[in-house]
Amino acid sequence: MSKKNGLADPIRLKPFDPADKQLLRVVVETPKGSRNKFAFNSDEQTFELKKVLPAGMAFPYDFGFVPSTRADDGDPVDVLVLMDEPAFPGCLLTCRPIGVIEGEQGVKKKVRNDRIVAIEKDAHSWADVKTVNDLGKQFVRELEEFFVDYHKLSGEQYRVLGLKGRGQARKLVKSGKQ
Repeated sequence: MSKKNGLADPIRLKPFDPADKQLLRVVVETPKGSRNKFAFNSDEQTFELKKVLPAGMAFPYDFGFVPSTRADDGDPVDVLVLMDEPAFPGCLLTCRPIGVIEGEQGVKKKVRNDRIVAIEKDAHSWADVKTVNDLGKQFVRELEEFFVDYHKLSGEQYRVLGLKGRGQARKLVKSGKQ
């Protein structure tokens, strides 16, 4: 863990919980309900406003990344976190991965951009959900459509390739470990 001025660099934290390697650590960038899309700038060590969503559109759940990972799109592995109340940018969560929305973005040059779906380990409302299939088809379809619509706002294309279980989520993190 790298420190600068006494604060931990969230990019360099360990990806798995030291006490329970089945749990992921997730740094929140954008809280549930926000129209503002924030992203961590590792060069500046700050959370920056990247985009403002149009009226009527907001992040359905907390969105962040797994530290010490790099995905195919060059950013840390993305995670959508289901929990009882929104967190805040920079908040470190401990989460149970339940699956992955596999997707790709781009038209000419297609890049994989998968999103892990996880549940914060102490979330009461989601305690009975063990796999992404427990969420129901309509709920998952709405999550997938959020990512499709989100990319459309920037003139990008996002195509959902499939839905995989928690084993694939762990593989995604392990293959992206830095």
